[in-house]
Amino acid sequence: MGLPKGSLNKKERGNTQQVFLDAGYDIVGYEPGKESDRKLKIANDLEIELSLCRPQDAPRDLSQGIYDVAIVGEDWVRERAIVRNGGQVRKIGDLGYGKTGLIIGVPSESKYGSLSDIFTENQGRARPVLCYTEYPNITRQCIVKNSAYQNIFGKQVPFIDAGVLTEGDNESVRIITSAGVTESYIKKADADFIVDNTQTGSALKEYGLRILEPIMDSSAGLYAGPACVGWKEEKAQEIYEMLKGAVYGKDYFDVKFNVPIDQVTSVKGYLTTEGLCADEPTLSIGEKFAQVNILIPRLRFPEICSSLKNGYGAKSIVRNEVKQYIE
Repeated sequence: MGLPKGSLNKKERGNTQQVFLDAGYDIVGYEPGKESDRKLKIANDLEIELSLCRPQDAPRDLSQGIYDVAIVGEDWVRERAIVRNGGQVRKIGDLGYGKTGLIIGVPSESKYGSLSDIFTENQGRARPVLCYTEYPNITRQCIVKNSAYQNIFGKQVPFIDAGVLTEGDNESVRIITSAGVTESYIKKADADFIVDNTQTGSALKEYGLRILEPIMDSSAGLYAGPACVGWKEEKAQEIYEMLKGAVYGKDYFDVKFNVPIDQVTSVKGYLTTEGLCADEPTLSIGEKFAQVNILIPRLRFPEICSSLKNGYGAKSIVRNEVKQYIE
């Protein structure tokens, strides 16, 4: 299993280590910023062998059977979807963290309103339209689908300069792979636009850029390669359910409260109607009160709490964090 080293294991982005811990895996050697291939293991599940991987390389390594499964962002899977001499990479399931958006960025002062404007307003100029990005394949797909590009250049393919490798027949539109901070190429290389990922947009603002158009949303997922078959596929599904439970558990509060016995039927109906329990609420019946245990979505907690208290006489309301929620 390939585990990401970098942004997907940073506390402010996703903290994959914490997801494993919350899922009940005793993972060691994976502290953010201190990851170690030599120490990396899951002490309480020896069927899983771990290895660090770069998100950019994970789809290729999955395709070639180096990993059975890996955690990687959807943006990199889509970017590396076509891998020569390899097998198909498939998604076991989305994990919902490490969310980012792949966008087209331009200088804040530019008058462009869309990607089409870039091609239309620069049609026929001597210098090629320049784009810098870490995602040349996605960028090319986006450009060739653009109606203005098609009207001007027909079926010509934008020229990609990946350093050692180059391809494409339309040198009037050049996609150049960036090294380092992609946002900086607008100024230092006089690029017309960039394609990059962003979580908050702060880096774009820092470099005087704005979002022209979104391309795709991405989050971390568990992906499998052609080597993941038989018992490995069953194991991969087990891992996914455990990790998913840890991620989605954060969306809920574990809530206990007391209601008068004469309100039990009414409160059960309310909770069932509102979808706040699976089949029925968990009840512990006493002489005068019943204790009720339910999961409440975080976003609805203030509303539900008020309704329980004012509408059904709920008392002693206790709220706890949920580490894991497996349906």
